[in-house]
Amino acid sequence: MKVATPFAHHVPLDLMENLRWRADTYRRVIEDPSFAEVIREACSIDPIFYINGFAYTYDPRCEPFAKLPFILYPFQAEGILDIIRAVNKEDLLIEKTRDMGASWCLVSVFEWLWHFKKHLSFLMVSRVEDYVDKRDNPKALFQKIDFIHDNLPSWLMPEGYTRSLHRAKLHMLNPETKSVIDGESTTRSVARGDRRTAILLDEFADVEQGYAVLRSTRDATKCRIFNSTPQGVGNAFHDVRETGIKKLRWHWSIHPEKNIGLYTTDDNGNLKILDHEGYPEDYKPILDGDIRSPWYDHECSRTVSLREIAQELNIDYLGSGHQYFNPASITEAIAKFTKPPILLGDLDYDAITAEPTDWLDDESGRIKLWCLLDGDNKFLTDHKLVMGVDVSAGTGASNSVIVVCDVATNEKLLEYASPYIRPEELAKQAYAICQWMQTKPDGSTMRRGPLVVWEINGPGQQFYSRLAELGYTNIYLRDKANTISGKITDSPGWASTKETKISLMGEYRAAIEKFECVNRSKVALEECLEYVFNPAGGVSHSREDDKDDPTGAKSNHGDRVMADALAWKGMKRRRTKLKMPSKPSVPVGSLAWRMKMREKMKRKSNRELGEGW
Repeated sequence: MKVATPFAHHVPLDLMENLRWRADTYRRVIEDPSFAEVIREACSIDPIFYINGFAYTYDPRCEPFAKLPFILYPFQAEGILDIIRAVNKEDLLIEKTRDMGASWCLVSVFEWLWHFKKHLSFLMVSRVEDYVDKRDNPKALFQKIDFIHDNLPSWLMPEGYTRSLHRAKLHMLNPETKSVIDGESTTRSVARGDRRTAILLDEFADVEQGYAVLRSTRDATKCRIFNSTPQGVGNAFHDVRETGIKKLRWHWSIHPEKNIGLYTTDDNGNLKILDHEGYPEDYKPILDGDIRSPWYDHECSRTVSLREIAQELNIDYLGSGHQYFNPASITEAIAKFTKPPILLGDLDYDAITAEPTDWLDDESGRIKLWCLLDGDNKFLTDHKLVMGVDVSAGTGASNSVIVVCDVATNEKLLEYASPYIRPEELAKQAYAICQWMQTKPDGSTMRRGPLVVWEINGPGQQFYSRLAELGYTNIYLRDKANTISGKITDSPGWASTKETKISLMGEYRAAIEKFECVNRSKVALEECLEYVFNPAGGVSHSREDDKDDPTGAKSNHGDRVMADALAWKGMKRRRTKLKMPSKPSVPVGSLAWRMKMREKMKRKSNRELGEGW
C-alpha cells in the first residue's frame, strides 16, 4: 500500500538521490535561514517527511557505512501512521519477524511526537534496564533516539535543548514542547500509579512477569504498544494477541529486500513463482507448500532448529515454543475426530446421597456428551468405561475436569469442566455420573461403574475421601513402584511426580500421535499445544511455572489434558485382555491319550474303594 502524506513525496527514496536531497536542503538553509522554519513546519505536520528526509539509523552490518539515512519501506511508513493513530486512543500489538526495523520505527514515533507535540508523556519499557538506556549500547531504546538527535541538523533540534540539561538517564525533556520520554525495566509494578500518553512494551513475549505488567500498566495509559517476536503460546504477549486488540503483522514476506524472488507451491505441488523479476535463474527451490524466497531459504539454513525458524522468521506462536505435543499430530487429530457435542446439559443429583435424579438439557450446561441417551435419559452403552478426573481447589483459578471414555472404542463420551466446584462436591458430581452411567436402559445395572482415575496429590485427597464416603469402590489403585510385574498396590489414586508425569503424558501423547485415542473435544486437544518441556527436564503446562498467571493458578492449568491422560491410563488398565487359545486336544490312541486314560481309570478305581483300605 502506498502511503500518502502531505510532504513525503518531496523526499526521494533512492539512497543516493536521498543523500543528494538532504545535502541540497542543508545548503539552501545555509543560504536562506528562513527556509529552516518552512522545513520545521513540514516536519511537524508529516512524520514520514521528517523521518525519510532527516533521520538516520545505525546498522553495524553495513560497515564502513554503518550510519544510513532512515528511509522507510512502505510497510514501515504505513505502520508508523497506524502507531500514531493509536497513541492516546487504543492499545496496539506488533507481531513481527526479527530484523524488520520495528524498534527504530517505534522510537521514531515517540521522538516525533515528543519533538513537535506539546505536553505529552511517554514511557519506554524493556525487560532489562540496559535495553532501555545504556550509554554506547545501540540496542538500547534511548540510544536510538540519541543517534537520531546526534545526526539532525542543529536548526531542526528543539529550541533550547541541551543534552547536559535535558537528557538524563532514563529521561528526556523537550524544553520547547514540555513533552517527556522516560524509561523503565519491566518490573511487576512498572507504571503503577503513573499517567502516560503511551507506553511502549518492547519484546514483550520475553518478559517473565508479563501478566503483572499488564495489570500495572492498564490504568496508566489508553495506549500500550506491545512489540515482539513470538515466544510460544504460554505468555502474556500471546494472550494479548488473542484478544480483539488492533494488530500490525510484520512478516518477512512484506519486506522489499527479503521477499526478492518470492515463490511457493501450487495445488499440484509444483513451483509457483510470485516474483518473476527477482527469482534467480537455475535456482533450486524448496517445495514444501510454504511461502519462501532465496533470502528465507538462506536464513533457514543458518538456524539450528525448527523452533528458531518459527520464532525468528515465521511469526509462528505454536512452533516457537518447546512444545511437548506435536502440533501437526494435534491438528490432524482435531480434523479427524473432533465434533460438536450431541448433548449439552447438567446431571441433577441428590445433595446428600449424590444419587442421580435426572438429566437436564441445557445449552449452557457444563456436561458435554458425545453419545445418545434413550427416551428415559439412560445410557445406551454397556461397554466398560473409564473416568479421568483432574481436581482443582475450586476457587476459580482453574478448572476441575471429569472425562469419561469407552474402553471398547477408545472414544471420549463425556466432558465436564467447572472452575468453582470444591473437591468434595466434585466427588459427588463424579459419583452421580458413575451411578447414572452404570444403569442400563432396562433399569438394571452393569456389574461395575466406570473405573475412576484421579491425581491423589493436593485436593485429590479431599476428592477421594468424599468418594469413599459415598461408597464408590471401582477406583484406580497404583502400580507397584519400580517393578515390571504389573502388580497393583492397595494405594488409591495416581500420584504425580516428575517421573510419573513424564510417563503419563508420554503414553497419552503416543496415543494421540498414533490416533488410538478418539478425543471428540476440540478445546481439550487445543489445550495440548500449551504443554512444554520445562527447564527441569519434565513436562508442564506453559503457565505452570509463570509467577504472574492472570488466573492465579500455579499448577492446575491444562486440566482437560490431565483428565484425558488419566483416563487413557485407566483405559490401558481396564482394556479387555485377549483370551489365550485353549490347549490342543490329545489325539485319540496316542501314547499321551493312553496314559491320560490310565490315570483317569486309576483315580476312578481309588474313589470306589471303601473307607479303611
